[in-house]
Amino acid sequence: MSTFKPELKKYELPPLPYNYDALEPYISKDIMDLHYNVHHKGYVNGANAAIDKIEKIFKGEVKDHDWAGVVRNFVFNSNGARLHNVFWQNLGSPGSKGGGKPGGKLGDLIDKQFGGFDKFKQIYTDVMRSLTGSGWTIMYYEKDLGRLVFTTVENHFINHIVDLPIVILLDQWEHAYYLQYKTNRNAYIDAWWNVVNWDDAEKRLQKHL
Repeated sequence: MSTFKPELKKYELPPLPYNYDALEPYISKDIMDLHYNVHHKGYVNGANAAIDKIEKIFKGEVKDHDWAGVVRNFVFNSNGARLHNVFWQNLGSPGSKGGGKPGGKLGDLIDKQFGGFDKFKQIYTDVMRSLTGSGWTIMYYEKDLGRLVFTTVENHFINHIVDLPIVILLDQWEHAYYLQYKTNRNAYIDAWWNVVNWDDAEKRLQKHL
């Protein structure tokens, strides 16, 4: 009689696609260092610790467990790890890969849906500012409607939110801005527009058209 011993793949911390100071002056080197090496790494380690516990439960090595708590812990940390993977790719050096306006299919879709980039920027900024507490603001492509959709996510407990067809997103947890902007989250939101990597956003959209 064989014993079920699942081999669950673990999460890894991918390298940043740029130097820590690449997003200055809009996102400081100190924030990037802390954000990546402490918070993102912490989510990766937390997700892997949750996987280890799940493996032990499957193998019968842990008898007393709370499945709701185990799953909640895994979802929180795995979402944190995966959302940051997208977030780093979604940013670029100001004046180089970051900032400006989108072109291509994304630019066309924004013009069609919002009547131009300036109106889109105003609406998405308002959505980002409406988030209560810590979390993320996400723009994804709703294929059934052929439209861009905005959503805010408090914390990141929603299972598989990263599997949405995300185009752009902003981390609005305090660790993403507090060292530089203190309590002025709106200033951080305004600064973020200068480092959005529209080429990355275009590639993400193209995958789902």
